[in-house]
Amino acid sequence: MKVAIGCDPNAMVEKDRIKALVEKLGHEVVDFGSENPIYADTAIAVAEYVSQKNADRGILICGTGLGMSIAANKVKGAYAALLTDQYSTERSIKSNNANIACFGAFTLGPKVMEALTSAWLGYSYTDGTPSAKKIQRFVDYDNER
Repeated sequence: MKVAIGCDPNAMVEKDRIKALVEKLGHEVVDFGSENPIYADTAIAVAEYVSQKNADRGILICGTGLGMSIAANKVKGAYAALLTDQYSTERSIKSNNANIACFGAFTLGPKVMEALTSAWLGYSYTDGTPSAKKIQRFVDYDNER
């Protein structure tokens, strides 16, 4: 799997830690950096890269994960989920087919973030589930804009 990753300047340590983990798990990583103080630009760049199918998934990290989620979700075809616990991590894929995970560097400890990342990369979406109509509506709405 190819994973795009980026963060704001406050989350460089966490981004590097997660990047190393993703590579250790055998995935290719495209690093969009962390130096841009207007981190919405980083979120948009990762979201565009993922939505254009240049990467299978993306990971974004800022202080709370909220700003990255909001910015990424402005991009057509980007479906970013703020991950905070094991259940929402599972459902982000299995029920919502999210292609971008967002994390809060100030709200999650490193071990939790690593565990959620590992789990998220291990989940896959199965078409034809009860969530398929909801997900199709996301896609349809994107195409209407």
